[in-house]
Amino acid sequence: MHGSPTLDEALEGLPADLRHSPLFSADLAPVPQKRRNWTTYNFAALWISMAHCIPTYMLAGGLISRGMNWWQALLTIGLGNVIVLLPILANAHPGTKYGIPFPVLARASFGTSGANVPAVLRAIVACGWFGIQTFIGGEAVKTFLEAVWPAYAHLGGGAALLGLSLPSALTFLAFWGLNIYIIYRGMNAVRVFENWAAPIVLVFAGALLCWVVSRAGGVGPMLTQPSNFTTLGAFWTVFVPSLTGMIGFWATLSLNIPDFTRYGRGQREQMLGQTLGLPTTMIAFSAMGVVITSASQAILKGVDLSKLWDPVFLLSQLTSGIAPEGLTAPLIESAGVRTLVALVALFGVGVATVSVNIAANVVSPANDFANLAPRRISFQTGGLITGILGILMMPWKLLASADAYIFNWLIGYSALLGPIAGIMIADYLVLRGRKLDVADLYRPNGRYAGTNPVALIALGAGILPNLPGFLSSAKLVTGLPACFDTIYPYAWFTGFAIAASVYLVGMRGRAT
Repeated sequence: MHGSPTLDEALEGLPADLRHSPLFSADLAPVPQKRRNWTTYNFAALWISMAHCIPTYMLAGGLISRGMNWWQALLTIGLGNVIVLLPILANAHPGTKYGIPFPVLARASFGTSGANVPAVLRAIVACGWFGIQTFIGGEAVKTFLEAVWPAYAHLGGGAALLGLSLPSALTFLAFWGLNIYIIYRGMNAVRVFENWAAPIVLVFAGALLCWVVSRAGGVGPMLTQPSNFTTLGAFWTVFVPSLTGMIGFWATLSLNIPDFTRYGRGQREQMLGQTLGLPTTMIAFSAMGVVITSASQAILKGVDLSKLWDPVFLLSQLTSGIAPEGLTAPLIESAGVRTLVALVALFGVGVATVSVNIAANVVSPANDFANLAPRRISFQTGGLITGILGILMMPWKLLASADAYIFNWLIGYSALLGPIAGIMIADYLVLRGRKLDVADLYRPNGRYAGTNPVALIALGAGILPNLPGFLSSAKLVTGLPACFDTIYPYAWFTGFAIAASVYLVGMRGRAT
């Protein structure tokens, strides 16, 4: 059972004329009160399972590689997540109050037709993230397969598919299929999966932490490593874009969080659960990554530090049966124990990656694509579209380097999503005072009908100042004035503030 409501169930308590509206479907309808069963634990578990992923584990490593020491990196991660929690909670409120998903909420500010613009922009970003997480999960599967079946690494000889070796392509597609299968089971399956995924991933990460610290005889050298910055100015030039990148990490969820909070029992449950789940988990899991990598540095002295930030690489060293560089024996000498560790590690990494991928990168675009044609595209079909686009975006290229990942990907899409968040929050909290006509959100001739030109102008105004900086950072253009490079690291902040201000001024001017 998918757990999706029937059309009759979705129409419960709503005007009968919505049955024939092209903007209404069971997947996008307000969630009836009796189906709102997410508790504080469900929301906390959602964030814990999403934050316990390999990109989170590696965040501090990217900041330390740019010159920060361990506490500066964790401070940047923590501050970024506290900041992004504010728009998350603001956009979460209408989801719980009215039971509506993100693309329907966007109709209030952008119009019933104009809402497709922010929905598609959010969906495209999600497709990229879906591809990134699927690639990471597929590479983990390949790594552990090679540990127990070394011949797999040479499967197909030099054959390639989509720019990947055949072993990588096969595990990528297998992991892709697992994600699509879960989303086809519906939102209740997502809730159940997130509930048990959260504690399992934490236990596995804790076990790895205990083992590596015990083997190293301590936490390693990284916690005493000084910062490379000797002045505040030098630190600031790295801190600001890094902070924007940390906000960008969850800027996606700051828009589509109503896709989840629409199932919440009440505002207290969703606010408390998210506050407990997001900042604390991001800091704690990033800190675990720092300690594990530091202790690993003490054990694997001959290995490039950048490789040690990848937990899949570290686990492959445990399960390979080959003595790492600088050591005379494998880290685990028993073949049976190595096989067991490989299987357990594969399960842990798989659960961590699937849990964040489903919740963060499939639920929203599935709804967003469904919003394009509610009567033709179901939630499941939208999820399939997301998966296909995630392949076509070739995510392995987005992970080519820390600079490409943070400056071009995280900051780049935050320049798109910050303005959307600014417009939606200004509309709901300031302009409308948290009051919406839910039925009109689904009527093609209601008060939100068509496209709101003020919202599109505000969106363009928020994006435009950061566009030259992105083009320069991505090396698509050269010779632009230096002021654009100065503005770009603040992309989410400037986009949010400009778009919200232009929207409020424009809408109030329109009303007079």
